[in-house]
Amino acid sequence: MSDFFRQNIQRRIVRHANNARIVLIALRVLSLAPRPKDTRPIAFFKASSGLDDLSWNSAFHLLTSWGLRLQGVPVAYFACDHGMSRCVLGTNRDDPAQKPPCRSCVYQAKTLYTGTQVNWFNFEHNTELEAAIKNMSLAELMTFEWPFPAKPGLDTPLRGYSTLAATIPLGALVLPGLRWILRRYNLIDDNATKFFLREYLISAFNVAQNFERFLDSVNPQTVVVFNGQFYPEATAKWVARRRGLRVITHEVGLMPVTAFFTEGEATIYPIDIPENFEMNEAQNAKLDAYLEKRFQGNFMMAGIKFWPSMKGLDEVFLQKAAQFKQIVPVFTNVIFDTSQPHANVVFTDMFAWLDLVLETAKAHPETLFIIRAHPDETRLRKASLETVAGWVESRRAAEQPNVIFVPPHEHLSSYELIQRSKFVLIYNSTIGLEASIMGAAVLCAGKARFTQYPTVFFPPSVTEYAETLERFLTAEAIDVPADFRRHARRFLYYQLFRTSLPFGEFLETGIRTTHAKLKWFDPRDLLKSPAIQTVTKGLLENGEFLLDEKNS
Repeated sequence: MSDFFRQNIQRRIVRHANNARIVLIALRVLSLAPRPKDTRPIAFFKASSGLDDLSWNSAFHLLTSWGLRLQGVPVAYFACDHGMSRCVLGTNRDDPAQKPPCRSCVYQAKTLYTGTQVNWFNFEHNTELEAAIKNMSLAELMTFEWPFPAKPGLDTPLRGYSTLAATIPLGALVLPGLRWILRRYNLIDDNATKFFLREYLISAFNVAQNFERFLDSVNPQTVVVFNGQFYPEATAKWVARRRGLRVITHEVGLMPVTAFFTEGEATIYPIDIPENFEMNEAQNAKLDAYLEKRFQGNFMMAGIKFWPSMKGLDEVFLQKAAQFKQIVPVFTNVIFDTSQPHANVVFTDMFAWLDLVLETAKAHPETLFIIRAHPDETRLRKASLETVAGWVESRRAAEQPNVIFVPPHEHLSSYELIQRSKFVLIYNSTIGLEASIMGAAVLCAGKARFTQYPTVFFPPSVTEYAETLERFLTAEAIDVPADFRRHARRFLYYQLFRTSLPFGEFLETGIRTTHAKLKWFDPRDLLKSPAIQTVTKGLLENGEFLLDEKNS
């Protein structure tokens, strides 16, 4: 029996056992939940947080809704039942004709919602829309908008909008999800890409129409969606916010088995830290213990352990580095990641930044530039198709005598590189935050989760970035503001221990690290959970989704 066949059987067994557990606990929640209060419900949207297994975000969605129902808070579910001609997770980029696995996906969703009423949406063809986009170019499809008139009573400016939009920006809504599933940011102008784009546009409009009708019927006080970047959730978020509704997005937290909830964009992790917050001795010790593991490569993010081992700088590297006046490491990101639409505020994309870095390297032969690919570029089942390695090859960057390329599978210690560097270049990688904590000068090119605070040097334009880079290369020393390290430590502490809501009492890692298993537990324990208490307060009292210090 092959390993693949054996793993597939094991996965099916675990899925069956997990679903049986979900059904039993769901029925127990149904029996324990009091009569819903006479208030507007919290709406939970589900379309992209999983297919045929319990993903982490599906689990957070389910446990949160259970916790609310057990408190008598009315909940309204809106979920997909063959509602899209092509969905993001159900797209086979190698076979455009393959339909999504709707039967298995709907079965899984119905398992999650055992014993509850669900507003299911189906797919409806729109011949006028389909005809309008049939022969459009890729560029036209990417910027396509379509009429979406306001309903009576929704004709006044609402929160976040100067006027009530008369068209829905379908192209902008579907692009992040399309880039994610095609594993590239710069789309190829071919028939397959245009086919997927058209199907996404058509399906997004179907989501918008159905979700608008759902909002009319249930009149929720708040809408909860998975990260808000894949087009079904992005569309639902747009429709809800257009009406002035509060929308909460959620993502996997930085700590194991944790979730992050926010009224902002979950994929950029907005965090509001009080200016008077200063870390005490215990908090500093807690952060230092985490960083010690991180610097050794002993950590996980979103269930993924990137570094099975981490090695120091070998003698060959040190001998080469000794030939240069200074070292500048260049840390890249995964180009299709859902953080990238937020990051591209100075440069058009990460590769435009790398082009500038390469030209600068050619002008500074005294400096050794080490271009490091992100380890997630080659992750199993999520490998990038537009890679830094491809960029290096196309630009012949590695032929430069003062450029070294470190591929994603090379477990070289980035932290040793930082210690030996004059300064550090990043796009929007988290390692920039850690480098600031280490006292390094960090020059950032893309908007990052931590650039909302003064943690790194972040010039506001390409011209100013190039000038700063040149100044850093020629300066005898770089003066790093002391506040950078302070703000970096404060931000990382908040992100790890205040915003990462722990669900480990109820979940554990499944067969794949990207999937969760439900533990056996008494549903009433949800009411004592700091995570559920925090989310409840955030949803019902406009809270900040921050753990109390005593629970962090």
